[in-house]
Amino acid sequence: MLLLDDRLFTAACAAAEDAPEEVFSAWEDVVFTAPYRSPRKIWGIGLNYRAHAGDLSENVPTEPASFIKGDHTIIGQDGQIVLPEQSGRVTAEAELGLVIGSYCRNVSEEEALEYVWGVVPILDQTAEDILQRNPRFLTRSKNFPSFFSFGPEIIPLHEVLDDQGSLDNVVVKTVRNGEVWRENTISQMTFSPAFLVSFHSKIMPLYPGDIISPGTPGAAVIRAGDVVESSIPGVGTLRNTVVAPNTVA
Repeated sequence: MLLLDDRLFTAACAAAEDAPEEVFSAWEDVVFTAPYRSPRKIWGIGLNYRAHAGDLSENVPTEPASFIKGDHTIIGQDGQIVLPEQSGRVTAEAELGLVIGSYCRNVSEEEALEYVWGVVPILDQTAEDILQRNPRFLTRSKNFPSFFSFGPEIIPLHEVLDDQGSLDNVVVKTVRNGEVWRENTISQMTFSPAFLVSFHSKIMPLYPGDIISPGTPGAAVIRAGDVVESSIPGVGTLRNTVVAPNTVA
């Protein structure tokens, strides 16, 4: 997480530019894992796309429906999503993660994105049948091991804004077994990324490396053997396989 410091990131980029070609590996030879393993907080936001709320026959929330995930849930690119024994219906949800780059407390919506270092593809998993039994079971349904995947790269926010003009134009796709299950643009969120950063900074401090997972355009039910992706043009594609309980990789 040290490279979330802009000065260190700039120095690292300059060193890479000056380094001889032979010190680098080919992209296809690199094994990616999660970018890091110990964020202080992972904030998730439920039902933040109006269309997704309709999919679940839920009302659109009038305030962000937030929950927190532990870092034990983290996996990265090509990691295995392990279906828990306690659930018979698990979903995977593609999202555009917001990675906090500097200490953030009580900031306005207008200045909020200044505290976001970059964005990253996310797959957020839910034990949906547990959640449907009682909405107060949200924390339990979201916190099984392997229920939060992110990567393979964190893309600096300024690069995405230069490329796409606004986060509103970014498209997020939930893909299962090569087929797009749901897709939508960030503009269709009920609460914008800037609003979510501001809102949560007024609840508690946000620290470098904290992640806000701001909602999915649609959740795909997953079964052992499936391959699911969070595909975000201009940001990247995160891919994970789904395995049965107690599977030893």
